[in-house]
Amino acid sequence: MKTLFKYIYVMKSIITLLIFAITFTSCDNNSTNKGALSSSAAEKVYVAPGEHDEFYAFMSGGFSGQLAVYGLPSGRLFKVIPVFSQDAEKAYGYNEETKPLLNTSFGFIPWDDAHHPDISQTNGELDGRYIFINGNNTPRIAKIDLSTFETTEIIEIPNSAGNHSSSYVTDNTEYVVAGTRFGIPIPQKDIAINKYKGNFKGTLSFIKVNPDDGAMDLKFQVLMPGFDYDKAHPGRGKSHGWFFFTTYNTEEANTLLEVNASQNDKDFIAAVNWKKIEEYVNNGGGSKMPTNYAHNVYDEHTHSATSTMKKEVIMVDPSEVPGAIYFLPTPKSPHGCDVDPTGEYIVGSGKLSANVTVHSFSKMLDAIENKKFSGDAYGIPILNFEDVLAGSVEQPGLGPLHTEFDNEGNAYTSFFISSEIVKWKLGTWEVLDRQPSYYSIGHLMIPGGNSQKPFGKYVVGMNKITKDRYLPTGPEVTQSAQLYDISGDKMELLLDFPTVGEPHYAAGIPADLVKPRSKKIFKLEENKHPYVAKSESETKVTRNGNIVHVYMTTIRSHFAPDNIEGVKVGDKVYFHITNLEQDYDVPHGVSMIGANTSELLIMPGQTETFLWEPKQVGVWPFYCTDFCSALHQEMQGYVRVSPAKSDIKLSWSLGEGF
Repeated sequence: MKTLFKYIYVMKSIITLLIFAITFTSCDNNSTNKGALSSSAAEKVYVAPGEHDEFYAFMSGGFSGQLAVYGLPSGRLFKVIPVFSQDAEKAYGYNEETKPLLNTSFGFIPWDDAHHPDISQTNGELDGRYIFINGNNTPRIAKIDLSTFETTEIIEIPNSAGNHSSSYVTDNTEYVVAGTRFGIPIPQKDIAINKYKGNFKGTLSFIKVNPDDGAMDLKFQVLMPGFDYDKAHPGRGKSHGWFFFTTYNTEEANTLLEVNASQNDKDFIAAVNWKKIEEYVNNGGGSKMPTNYAHNVYDEHTHSATSTMKKEVIMVDPSEVPGAIYFLPTPKSPHGCDVDPTGEYIVGSGKLSANVTVHSFSKMLDAIENKKFSGDAYGIPILNFEDVLAGSVEQPGLGPLHTEFDNEGNAYTSFFISSEIVKWKLGTWEVLDRQPSYYSIGHLMIPGGNSQKPFGKYVVGMNKITKDRYLPTGPEVTQSAQLYDISGDKMELLLDFPTVGEPHYAAGIPADLVKPRSKKIFKLEENKHPYVAKSESETKVTRNGNIVHVYMTTIRSHFAPDNIEGVKVGDKVYFHITNLEQDYDVPHGVSMIGANTSELLIMPGQTETFLWEPKQVGVWPFYCTDFCSALHQEMQGYVRVSPAKSDIKLSWSLGEGF
């Protein structure tokens, strides 16, 4: 009997579970969001073998100091572009040609904290020429040429600390702008930290970009009160000529900021009329301040970088330029500062605010004209909150951070604490949809979402915590991004994919705007490297004291020369290696036993250099590290190293001695 009762109980349990499962499945079938594992989602992110992704996504690597390139919708990682950190894979910061790119006023700094990439624009639309990104720690701005996907210029930002509200470009890439996060004495001096208020300042740096070749130049800096300048965006369309920066710590606290910098009900968005300041500077305004900063430039023809130390900068005191800067009160400890495609709405995301605040550019101009001020901060007028308010999104979520825009008049805001993306309507401020993120989303990106022409098909969320989304890898789990389809009324989660470092922000662009410009080779005839060998007949080895220069070539499947003798212990041997290939996607690598730098990875037609300092007598091999042909293994050579006082003369050969 007990067995029968037990059987009936089990059967009832099974039937209950089946009913629950059927009900759950039925409900799920009626849902518009089936999750990343559904067949429809899988189909939307599938890119067949041999086909290309629709978009490039450039994601900051955060504490890696690099910039990662992904395809959307697949989420496949294509490349990690070395920017602020050495990269052994590509010899960046190790070879002699790129070491100068990492020079600063503090010396050689082979690391930084890369945060916010932004793509160059023309007439407010992405043009796919360059992408800029900031180094947050040792203040720098880098430019990457999207024809080569290589870093070509890095400029250090003086009078700055925590270069966070950067890098953002104006509608025609007139400027790349960088705002400091931490207040510091300007110029630096020995002062008690508790004397912060009034004595510590911030700067906003405007870096001019040459429209022809993209060359950067620090045009001027604006001296600001010692608030923390968090995020920024330029005006668009009707607000072109202005720049907007969120601030926090308007209390000017210097300790326990989580408490002491959260006292004021409202902080500010700083509205900066850069056109007015530019005119002022062009007419001789501003003062020349002595300083010291590095400007590093890579020359594509010499395949080499140079570093120049600059000694002064034009500093602008806003009190000398009436009408240049205004403060817009914004609740509370705002992070994101985002401008919609029309340029009318300026969104301030207060991390401690229950609502998302939206200011009106038109109302701002009207308030300025009618002098509707509530006071000033260090001489900068403060506008009345109600006079510049366009509206607010009421109780949309907890911990708003950042907003991007689609091409249908909608905004998408990330909420860190409630871990979600919320879609809302510009103008009505109505919440239209919300989708969870896993977990603790930071920033998000819509391709073109910070331009006048968003493309509006996807939103990418960049999450700070992933917990159980991936296989465990010890105490730290991979950083994560998530891809949502926003082409319909409701967002749909399509894909999770791991990311490099900690992604802070990203920039997306249709692949068709970049692919036609992509360089396939460097033409040998245009190679102006000082140690180039454009054919095997030009190879040689020279000595000047203990300095040895090896002019070497590489081609499938040998080095020329491949045997070198007469090198001595204590020599400094510079290997200058030119890849003679003129075929797309045929790089060559080279590594030398005992070299305390990385390998080289040399593109077709390019010349690179590494330094080898032999410490031991013997015969030491070098070889190609990039599998280039069927006879790749045969691609090797030897260097004979003799005692320091040896009288063996330099000699080199290829294919001799048999």
